[in-house]
Amino acid sequence: MEGKHFHTIVKAPTSFPIFCSGNTGIDSNSGKSLEEADLLVVTSGGLRIPAHSSVLVSVSTVFKKMLDQPCQKPSFKNIIPILGVPCNAVIAFVQFLYSNSCTEEEMDRYGIHLLVLSHVYSVRHLKLKCVKGLGERLLMENVVDVLQLTRLCDAPDLYLRCMKMVSNNYIEVQKTEGWKFMQDNDPWLELEILQFLDELELWKIKRKKNREERNLYIQLSEAMECLEHICTEGCTSVGPYDRAPNQQKKKPCNKFPTCRGLQLSIKHFAICQKRVKGGCCACKRVWQILLLHSAICDQTGLCKVPLCRHFKLKMQLEKEENGKWKLLAKKVVSAKVMSFLSSHETES
Repeated sequence: MEGKHFHTIVKAPTSFPIFCSGNTGIDSNSGKSLEEADLLVVTSGGLRIPAHSSVLVSVSTVFKKMLDQPCQKPSFKNIIPILGVPCNAVIAFVQFLYSNSCTEEEMDRYGIHLLVLSHVYSVRHLKLKCVKGLGERLLMENVVDVLQLTRLCDAPDLYLRCMKMVSNNYIEVQKTEGWKFMQDNDPWLELEILQFLDELELWKIKRKKNREERNLYIQLSEAMECLEHICTEGCTSVGPYDRAPNQQKKKPCNKFPTCRGLQLSIKHFAICQKRVKGGCCACKRVWQILLLHSAICDQTGLCKVPLCRHFKLKMQLEKEENGKWKLLAKKVVSAKVMSFLSSHETES
């Protein structure tokens, strides 16, 4: 069909939508008439689109270089061939150069071609529009094709979006014709996808581990607060040794689930016969909580938490173990600060 338009010049307003309606022959955006056109854009089908060099040069450095170069054949001086894409895609491309816009229908039909043209001729605004438009139109049937194109057209945002779709629908994408074609013709891209999936899986594992560690540090931070709270003012039935039960705080605190577990551990620790020899796991955890508190505690006076001063003196003598507990203490304090900031931002 395109062969019938060989040597056809697009000049009627109804044939080329960048020109305003009516018979004035004036471009509605640039104010230039067809008579002022000083070059022709030629398509693969022989369609010739009149254009203005001043407009093309103003939006594309590539066109500027092309037009600045001396031409060996005078007959080709004012001709710019744009080949290898459908004629209507070239029309939409030239229209964008004049109007800085394209329709949704043009993006649906020629989005891939427009992305290629925008990359080849360095039309940044069109490239951004194509990246956004193609990203919104990604399907499992075309995601591999678009992915191949993003590598050639240097579109990292669209590349990442395609990779995410492939990773989320890997089994379904493997069944598409695009995937099979890629396996036969572009094994390096297949390897790149598999490496991305592997790195993504490792990242998920690492993220899960970091989240679990952070939750653990937050729980330890709450346990430290509850320990100080129990040893200074008391909570329900457990309190400091130097205060009578009727003077202790009877109402549960705002961290009672953590505080309750710590209270039960303290009660067990007080009566367990195996705690000294280290034969009781529950008592060992209490020892560790007391030791962690001493690593965090910055009170210069007498701390009411049992064995705090004793453990501080012991840590000064055992420098190697001291380093490990200081590192843990630092992470617990950091988790406490991050938790506080996060809750503060949520409230704001």
